[in-house]
Amino acid sequence: METATVEEKIARSIDHTLLKPDATITQIHNLIEEAKTYRFFSVCVNPSYVATCAELLKGSGVQVCTVVGFPLGANSSATKAFETAHAIKDGADEIDMVINIGALKSQKILLVEEDIRDVVAAAEGKVVKVIIETSLLTDEEKVVACQLAEKAGAKFVKTSTGFNGGGATIEDITLMKESVSTTVEIKASGGIKDLETAKKMLAAGATRLGTSAGVAIIKGFTTQDFY
Repeated sequence: METATVEEKIARSIDHTLLKPDATITQIHNLIEEAKTYRFFSVCVNPSYVATCAELLKGSGVQVCTVVGFPLGANSSATKAFETAHAIKDGADEIDMVINIGALKSQKILLVEEDIRDVVAAAEGKVVKVIIETSLLTDEEKVVACQLAEKAGAKFVKTSTGFNGGGATIEDITLMKESVSTTVEIKASGGIKDLETAKKMLAAGATRLGTSAGVAIIKGFTTQDFY
């Protein structure tokens, strides 16, 4: 059996992301072609583009990820669950949901847990990643959010939306990894623009990277000697 190269491993950790509100169908098509070319793990797009991506990526090995309750997390749980069910019907393989940040900061712990649990149930076994929006939380709140995500059945905890300032840090990845069991994985997202940063996030314990700079990250292997 062939062993994957470092380049291949990093490529397969990337959710190739385009979540800008003005993203066009042409840009989505480009995203898809890049994901196929570089063999990224998935494309991460807004819900309205899920069906298109699912159709064009069929048989490619690239999965379709979408976002729910994005980017604020302040939707009702029923709305998030409906969004999730609709995305799965359209062909989404993974769901990245934003927690109810205000509820967490108001110490409405049960509400936050049930919000996540409703999305996990609606995903019908598909992978759910829980965006905790680290830039808006204290370290104590980050720990609580991660533990609630695990308790509610999520597969991943994720740092950021990229829409509220801040982004992934080594310190947050370390803290998040320490806050959950080994069955829960970490997705680093926000500010990952180059190969060096990507490698640091993975070394810190992230297993997935959310980034719009996937191509630049992989092209870093051709401009620098990392072997």
